[in-house]
Amino acid sequence: MQTFRDLGRHFDLVPAALNRQLSEIDIGRGRQEAFARQHPAALESLKQLALIESVEASNAIENITAPQRRLEELVAQKTTPRNRSEAEIAGYRAVLDTIHSSAEHIPFTPNVILQLHRDLYQFAPQPGGRWKNSDNLVTEERADGTVAVRFTPVSALDTPAAMVELHILLDDAWRADQHHRLLLTGAYVLDFLVVHPFTDGNGRLSRLLTLLLLYKAGYEVGRFISIEKLIEQSKETYYEALAASTERWHTAEHDLRPWLSYFLGVLTAAYREFEPRAQAATAGRGSKAELVKSFVRSNLSDAFSFADVKRASPGVSDEYIRQILRELRDAGAIEGTGAGRGAGWRRLRRDF
Repeated sequence: MQTFRDLGRHFDLVPAALNRQLSEIDIGRGRQEAFARQHPAALESLKQLALIESVEASNAIENITAPQRRLEELVAQKTTPRNRSEAEIAGYRAVLDTIHSSAEHIPFTPNVILQLHRDLYQFAPQPGGRWKNSDNLVTEERADGTVAVRFTPVSALDTPAAMVELHILLDDAWRADQHHRLLLTGAYVLDFLVVHPFTDGNGRLSRLLTLLLLYKAGYEVGRFISIEKLIEQSKETYYEALAASTERWHTAEHDLRPWLSYFLGVLTAAYREFEPRAQAATAGRGSKAELVKSFVRSNLSDAFSFADVKRASPGVSDEYIRQILRELRDAGAIEGTGAGRGAGWRRLRRDF
């Protein structure tokens, strides 16, 4: 809510770099909407891939994992959870499905946030849907084993009122329509994370709420490209941006720009990734080669696996993916790493 108390300070002079990102995103949205109108059936494979990647990535950021086969069965609702991790994965999939199918009908209120959190934990032994009842800290474990505090959230006592105020301020700004709604979405997510209203599940719910607000703002790329996967691939930058923008938040002296730059960068990457994937879904062999190359070129991490490429290249055979990777290796664009089950690839350059 600290951000929304003084939107003018953050938004009246939006840097040129952020305006360029907003322009590129809006152009990408127009192309995505046009493609979706012209080829609705061709995008079904992208939806299924995005669903799996989103469930896997958002939980993996919080170290909640399951074997790939079990994950895909949980996402397809062909099995029931066997342990806590699987219960949380199944809960995330359920809330994600609700947002994908009903976003325009979901009121964005504190009570709905509680309901979504409850649904996130519907398969878990511990109940969700309650504001935290004790103060919490957001920490990180460093490479040397020491633990550092990332930021101090709003107290448990102040959390209910803080969430009510945050939603009133967001609703007022949304209705006034004086600022780009992507900026409002980014600002809300930052304030939500600093309030940290729940004992557990804040990070995962923040990514679900991001998708919900994007839908309400008219940006549906998350239906076809996993926003959560892009965040997971840039996790270090994600935490760095949060750290930079949460500093001095409690005294309303924080700088929103690092977080907005990261947030808009993820959306820009999503729209850039959409076009080659969508084109490959309706085109022939040449476009499928470009789909593989586009993934390698635009992947946020230099390191990637064959499985990463396969998931990002729906409709492309394993052998053809291997052929393109060999061609890129021979051209000096990538190199192999590891051996056996640990084998992978590393990007050396992007100019191909």
